[in-house]
Amino acid sequence: MAGDPRVLAMVLAGGEGKRLMPLTADRAKPAVPFGGSYRLIDFVLSNLINAGMRRVCVLTQYKSHSLDRHITQTWRMPTLLGDYVTPVPAQQRLGPRWFTGSADAIFQSLNLVYDEAPEYVVVFGADHVYRMDPMQMIEAHIDSGAGVTVAGLRRPKEMASEFGVIEVASDGHRISNFLEKPKNPPTIPGSPDECFVSMGNYVFSTDVLLEALREDAADSSSIHDMGSNIIPMLTGQGRAFVYDFNSNIVAGATERDSGYWRDVGSLDSYHDAHMDLVSVHPVFNLYNRRWPILSNIPPLPPAKFVEGGNAHESMVGAGSIISGGHVRTSVIASNVIVDSGSYVEGSVLMPGVRIGQNAVVRRAILDKNVVVPANAQIGVDLDLDRTRYTVSPGGIVVIGKGVSVIED
Repeated sequence: MAGDPRVLAMVLAGGEGKRLMPLTADRAKPAVPFGGSYRLIDFVLSNLINAGMRRVCVLTQYKSHSLDRHITQTWRMPTLLGDYVTPVPAQQRLGPRWFTGSADAIFQSLNLVYDEAPEYVVVFGADHVYRMDPMQMIEAHIDSGAGVTVAGLRRPKEMASEFGVIEVASDGHRISNFLEKPKNPPTIPGSPDECFVSMGNYVFSTDVLLEALREDAADSSSIHDMGSNIIPMLTGQGRAFVYDFNSNIVAGATERDSGYWRDVGSLDSYHDAHMDLVSVHPVFNLYNRRWPILSNIPPLPPAKFVEGGNAHESMVGAGSIISGGHVRTSVIASNVIVDSGSYVEGSVLMPGVRIGQNAVVRRAILDKNVVVPANAQIGVDLDLDRTRYTVSPGGIVVIGKGVSVIED
């Protein structure tokens, strides 16, 4: 609308995702499938588009082919009003080097900002699972007069040391310090048992962002990271404010899933986030049609259950056939076959997986097109599985894309 602030959204999607190996062996972390029908990047893009932000640049770098293809095939915007979602690879515009950090990624892509001439620049990460209305954060940023606003997530003090922690001044809004995984994290004024941790989502006034990026680029001691360098710089100048994620109201959210946010940076957290989806009253509800998570759903027939096949507390994607197999507490993507006598429990099966007759799969993540032969067992003998596959610290067996499981 004519009276709305002019906003450019920049999504940082260049992460390698080393802790998600082997799922990131040949794809960028934001391109990792999630929830049976989506990629991780679909969550941030859905939040931006649902909030009315229709000019979005996705900055990519590592193993970006599947991510680029997903964006160009899925996120097609109407061009009449100049709307777009576009992948932007590292282009070496400032010399023969790749992005050296998230701040450098934006600095090397400032041509996008100059071309669009926005009043505000939204910088969000690409690999978290959550719902949020970013426009409410932008409005809070404008009202406060801040140079940068950082989305803060409330976490119990005993858990906050795993994150970057935001120390807030006595007014409850201005950021006084930004601490990386402190042993004794500062708490929120008026809430002595909670801390603000950074969600990695920022709203900048454009002139402030440009000034900070130029100063950072000239600092040879900087690692050129948004959280480690840019935000502390603006904090020291008194220009950084926090936005309480708990105050964000998303249409259609239930009391149970309101305020949900999950960092799926490890195999265990990735598995846990899937388990949040499948209960009768899910911790994160994918069925909220008032704030949908959007993606490119393949043109497949509905899932089919034959020969006594069944699924309990599970999600089963289009084109999948549960043929005499048994599925419990699992997320089954599209075009999966679970054959007779087999048992799948507490697992995540990505598109094209085949489970043979009488096979057992427990607490596992099977990437695309994995074939489990008849009578094989996954997740039953973890000591044996560790000699063959990746097993997470929490005991989740992870098998990479296209692997044929060893027959016992």
